[in-house]
Amino acid sequence: MEQIVGKQSIQFQQAAHILSGAAIVGKKEGDGPLGKYFDKIGEEEGLFGCTSWEEAESNLQKEAVSMAIEKAGIEKWQLRMIYAGDLLAQTIASSFGIMGFDTPIYGLYGACSTMGEALSLSAMAVSGGYAPYVAAVTSSHFGSAEKEFRFPLGYGNQRPLSATWTVTGSGACILGTKGGKARIAGITTGKIVDYGFKDSLNMGACMAPAACDTIYQNLMDFNRLPEDYDRIITGDLGEVGQRILFDLMKEKGFDIEKQHMDCGIEIFDSNTQDTHAGGSGCGCAAVTFVSYILPKIEKGEWKRILFVPTGALLSKVSFNEGKSVPGIAQAVVIEHC
Repeated sequence: MEQIVGKQSIQFQQAAHILSGAAIVGKKEGDGPLGKYFDKIGEEEGLFGCTSWEEAESNLQKEAVSMAIEKAGIEKWQLRMIYAGDLLAQTIASSFGIMGFDTPIYGLYGACSTMGEALSLSAMAVSGGYAPYVAAVTSSHFGSAEKEFRFPLGYGNQRPLSATWTVTGSGACILGTKGGKARIAGITTGKIVDYGFKDSLNMGACMAPAACDTIYQNLMDFNRLPEDYDRIITGDLGEVGQRILFDLMKEKGFDIEKQHMDCGIEIFDSNTQDTHAGGSGCGCAAVTFVSYILPKIEKGEWKRILFVPTGALLSKVSFNEGKSVPGIAQAVVIEHC
C-alpha cells in the first residue's frame, strides 16, 4: 500500500493507536465549559506549588505525561521516545519538564500547532516500527506566555477584542501499535503561510490562512468532502479566525461551517469569562483534544475527525523587528476503531 498521498499527506498502512490521554489545567480553564472533563485543575495563582510560572509549566508537562502513562497501563521505561513542545524560548518548559523521565526526546516548536506536530511525528514513529510506545505532549501557561511575547502581567495592559487568552495547561497522549479505541489513520503536514499580518494581538487572522491551506490540501490529497468528517477541529483560531476561515474555505469551494469547531472557542465561555476572542497556546488544542474530543472518538460518537492545531510563528525578536506573523497548521486524521 502506498502511504504517500497527494502533495502533503500520509495514509498509514499500520495506523498508530492512541492508548490514553491526560490533561491538567489552571483554574480559569477549570471554570470554563470543559471543566468537568479535565483530569486535574490547579489553583487561582497558577503556580501549581512552584516558585515561577516557567517552573509551573514544566511541572504541568511532567504531571500530564505521568498521568497518561498510568492510564495507558504501561511503565515509564517502556516509552521509546517523547515528542514535546511549548511556547517558551528554547522550549525550556519541555526540557525541564521531561528531563526526569530519562527517555529520548525530540523538542518541537510549531507555536500553537505543536500538538498536531507531536501527534504526527509520534504516529510516524509508531507506524514505521521505530517505537512500541511514544508520548506526545505540549503545554502553555498564561503568565509565562504573556511575559515571553507581550507584557508582564503587572504592566496591566489593555487587550483588544481580537486577542485570545493563552491557556494554562498541558495535554499528553500515549501512542502504541495496538490496544486503543482511537487511531491516527493519516496526517497532512502544513506549510508556512504568510498573508503579511503584523498584529500579534489578532492571532486568529494570522493563523486562519494556514488552517485553510492545510484543510483544503487534506481534502484534495484524500479525495474527501467536509462531510466525510464528523468534525473538522482547529486549535485556536478563536471567534475572529473562525469567521475568516469560513470565508477562505468558501473561496476554495468548500463550506465547513456544519463540521467545524475550534478548541479556543470551546474551552472558555465568552459570555462569562473575559477571554475576548477565545483561547490559544500550545496547551489549548492539547487539553481540549485529550479531555473532550478523544473520549467522543473512543465511544464512537465521532467516527472520523480532522484535528488541525494552528500556530502563529512569531517571536519577540521578529515582532520587534517589524516582521509579519506567518501561520502554520498541522492536520491529523483520527478515527474510531
